[in-house]
Amino acid sequence: MSRSKARAPILTLTAEQEQDATRKLQRLFAERFELQLGSFEVAEVLELFAREIAPHYYNRAIFDAQQLLRERVESLESDLWALEKD
Repeated sequence: MSRSKARAPILTLTAEQEQDATRKLQRLFAERFELQLGSFEVAEVLELFAREIAPHYYNRAIFDAQQLLRERVESLESDLWALEKD
């Protein structure tokens, strides 16, 4: 895939988070698949996740936050109705 046509990642990591993720992915590939990947290969995997998979998690988090807010607003509305005087 050409980099010039690739979509920009929806989420980005701090340098520290990226280093941590790189170490964890390298360990996963080594322990589970007996693959010794370098930083550049793992960076490609991280980029793929950020570009192609992270949006699904991001959208789900937004949906969950909307649901939580909706429930809280309904609860507040009920509390306000309970305060209403005859």
